[in-house]
Amino acid sequence: MNSPQEGQIFKPLTADSFHFNCHKDVPCFTECCAKLRLILTPYDILRMKNRLRLSSDQFLEGYTDTVLDNHSRFPMVRLKMKGDQKETCPFVTKQGCAIYEDRPEACRLYPIGRASAMVNGESDTRQKFFVVAESHCQGFREKQAWTLVDWLNHEGVQEYTAMNEQWVRIFTSSKSLGPKDRISQKHQMFFMVSYNLDKFREFVFKSRFFDRFQVALDLKERLNHDDITLMRFGFDWLKFSLFGEKTIQIKT
Repeated sequence: MNSPQEGQIFKPLTADSFHFNCHKDVPCFTECCAKLRLILTPYDILRMKNRLRLSSDQFLEGYTDTVLDNHSRFPMVRLKMKGDQKETCPFVTKQGCAIYEDRPEACRLYPIGRASAMVNGESDTRQKFFVVAESHCQGFREKQAWTLVDWLNHEGVQEYTAMNEQWVRIFTSSKSLGPKDRISQKHQMFFMVSYNLDKFREFVFKSRFFDRFQVALDLKERLNHDDITLMRFGFDWLKFSLFGEKTIQIKT
């Protein structure tokens, strides 16, 4: 979901392996951590806000911009760069990334890029990988060799992909959102569930949600304390509230 940057060359990943490494002794270290147009996913935001010990509101206000793109049906959230001349990432330091263990999925993928889409009626994600060969990057001169699978596993990409798979299905779905006069409300619901997990928890627990919908007692308790369970439940709720899928059971 990243926009192309100046100086980037996209090369098909056709070989069995590629050479790359990034560390403090590479002359271009952290130069790629600037002028990013990095779209954040729900799991990105959850990991980052928890790492910083911020509420969803605090994280969204301090570190993101909302993007309304004509090519997307839903609002997106983008990581906000610093206001300095280089437009550097707010988390980059001379020693590297200050939140490295909880960095976004796109940062974990780099220097690999990925185009993915969910097609209605298909169970698997369609994915295409390529090398993002930025002109300044000298990490490709390193001797370390990787296969694509080894790189994805080493960087922890698979965990992020698994967490966001349902959300990508929703985000890329072509299913109707219903009457036009309800689309704005549905966009607000999408934004809250996707990006503001704290507010979604309030919506579930401080409204008449449990009076209207059947939720098992053990699940209800986990929703109150477990962010991962709440996020996954939120994706089911979006399928129900946006598209009318029978993922949530109404009380009779």
